Amino acid sequence: MKLWIFCVLCVAPTLMDSKCLSDVRSDGYLVRLSIRTELGDNAYKWNDSEMFFFRASMAFAMRSFTGDQTYDVSNIVVCNVTERISFWIVVTSPSNNSQLIPKYTVEQAIRKSRNRINNAFLLTDQTLEFLGINPTLAAPLQYDTPPWLIVFGVVIGVVCAGIIAMLFTSFIHRMRAKNKHSEDEEEVEGRVTGNGIMCETLNGKDGFNKRGFCDDDRFTKL
Repeated sequence: MKLWIFCVLCVAPTLMDSKCLSDVRSDGYLVRLSIRTELGDNAYKWNDSEMFFFRASMAFAMRSFTGDQTYDVSNIVVCNVTERISFWIVVTSPSNNSQLIPKYTVEQAIRKSRNRINNAFLLTDQTLEFLGINPTLAAPLQYDTPPWLIVFGVVIGVVCAGIIAMLFTSFIHRMRAKNKHSEDEEEVEGRVTGNGIMCETLNGKDGFNKRGFCDDDRFTKL
């Protein structure tokens, strides 16, 4: 009995490995991590715990995309692990471990949770690569107000300010000209200059101006 259990434990991983190796290129993805390139001196060491974390992240991605909460770490099969931190992964069905999930479904799950997976390992699309899956493009910035509307508002504001300034300047000039003209008329009506002598001007009822009350005796001599 013990011998049978031992044989099963030894043969099962071998069978899974052979399954992985045979189907890895059709339904699997090559994963390559460049931890030192991204983090430099702060790079962490890749070990079995990190691999478990990666498989758990993939299980989360499959659950999130498919809505099937039965995906587990055991459904994420890793093959051909190298020292330079690259390996192949395939995903098996929760209901049948011998059935592989189609490559397209795995790709869509990875795309949906790509940022979550990257953030979990402090990496980017360029340093955590799923070969065959293009890097995700950054979502375009969404502005509360469209940029063209802002530019339009600025232009209209400048034009309106210019028009108001022109109208105000024209109004000031007209007021100054009017005031100056009024002052000139008052001065002409109030005083008349003749031979260098200032005289008061009296307006008669008949419409003729009469010069009287001059200070100089020359205007009063007979």
